[in-house]
Amino acid sequence: MRSSEPADGRPPDPPTGSPGRDAGPVPRSWGRPVRGGGRAGHVEPGARFAGTTSQLCGLFPFATASGGDVRGVPVGRHLHTAEPVGLDPAHWLRTGLVSNTGVWVQGQPGIGKSSITKRMLAGLVAFGMRAVVPGDVKGEYTPLVTALGGAVWHLGRGLHSLNPLDAGPLRTALTRAPAEQRTRLVETLRSRRLSLLEALITIVRCDEPDVTERRLLGAALDLAVTTAGAREPLIPDVLAVLLSAAAPLMTITAAADDLEYRRTTRALVNALGLLCDGTLRGIFDRPSTARFNPDTPALSLDISALDDDADDVVAAAMLCSWAWSAALADATAHGDRPRNVVQVQDELWRALRVAPGLVERSDRITRLGRHRGIVSFQVTHSLDDLDALPTEADRAKARGLASRNGVLVLGGMAEAELDGLRRITSLSDGEAALITSWAAPPTWHAGHRHPGRGKYLIKSGQRVGLPIALTLTPSEIALHDTDRAFTGAGAGAVGADPDPAAGATSPPSRRRRTGRGT
Repeated sequence: MRSSEPADGRPPDPPTGSPGRDAGPVPRSWGRPVRGGGRAGHVEPGARFAGTTSQLCGLFPFATASGGDVRGVPVGRHLHTAEPVGLDPAHWLRTGLVSNTGVWVQGQPGIGKSSITKRMLAGLVAFGMRAVVPGDVKGEYTPLVTALGGAVWHLGRGLHSLNPLDAGPLRTALTRAPAEQRTRLVETLRSRRLSLLEALITIVRCDEPDVTERRLLGAALDLAVTTAGAREPLIPDVLAVLLSAAAPLMTITAAADDLEYRRTTRALVNALGLLCDGTLRGIFDRPSTARFNPDTPALSLDISALDDDADDVVAAAMLCSWAWSAALADATAHGDRPRNVVQVQDELWRALRVAPGLVERSDRITRLGRHRGIVSFQVTHSLDDLDALPTEADRAKARGLASRNGVLVLGGMAEAELDGLRRITSLSDGEAALITSWAAPPTWHAGHRHPGRGKYLIKSGQRVGLPIALTLTPSEIALHDTDRAFTGAGAGAVGADPDPAAGATSPPSRRRRTGRGT
């Protein structure tokens, strides 16, 4: 009987019209015997090799994974391996990868620092955290907080007000906490109020209170709290106590008569008066209209109405907002339903550069809630912003704030920035070259997007960094657009990009496919 197989040993082709010719998603090893079916005349058998990853890395350069964890908020794909990378500082703390949950975000303007920060906010809220944006100078987080079902309080003259001495969200926790915890919370609240008062006085007169003035403030604050009773004390209440020349205050100043007391307290009284009658009038001298709802997943204190004011006004608003968020963190930790908090401090340098000593006082205001389940994001353009602080002591403390963050997210920046970064983290030559390659191009050739947009290097300790590319979803593109004034439909900007996805970074696989077609 004659064999049905061809002489060369190939399997017989199916007859014409047979369903086996074109059926099935997977072709035969020889290809389909039709025009354009990829039919091959000869197929060599595969060769098998065995060896270590160091020997075979030339054949397959991705023999080992990048080390990135997929658990957490998906922040992009690894630029070299295309692996998905997740970031969750709380998870990294639980697993021992970091010692604290602070995240330092730095890079040139336009690279997408706020985009990755907003991605983290939305993701951590989905994980059950509460997002808090205290002191949103530009109002760029307002659309995201609104989309998350949160509350936005617009602070400014004729808008919502924020009383610096208001217990805020901590008031409810004080009524519900056990006796031993209540005492500690009361002292925490007093310390925060006093630190904030000292910081505000430092801002308005560009000089820190001396020892006598600090004691006077503490005694006047205690008397104002007692006088206020059930309501929250106000800065005018503290000013009224100072003007009353009460016996405890006369004792602190060691004044022989009322005239000597007036002369001793004149500078302090005038500084408090500026908070009520100066450029800050109508903002921090009224009862708070911002209210805390424990069921709100996200909160934002939007101070964009003050963005055009002097730096002292913006700094005062930011410090008061930070104190309010610290009270919220304490209240959340002691409530019936404890809930971790993720908060963002953007443009923080604007609050710290106004007067000497504000770095220490802002740290004192916020650090009391650091171990209360807070994931904090501190965003800045450059470490040079911190070098612009008034004194060397402030600059050293500011660098310490940056170095204490457990995670660094670094975007494109110039070579000059790397020297400052190396003081707070180690950078290999390859990592440094990668960061500088994402910086703004030196040419004037138009029509190209910023080379570092959507690209970041995630660093933690001495570990090798994770270079990632973030891809925005369509809804994120609308919420994260910070160039709307120039690219919006009604902006009338010449050369505006009509593609709303122009700010998104394509995944590595898509870039490779489009690259072959160009």
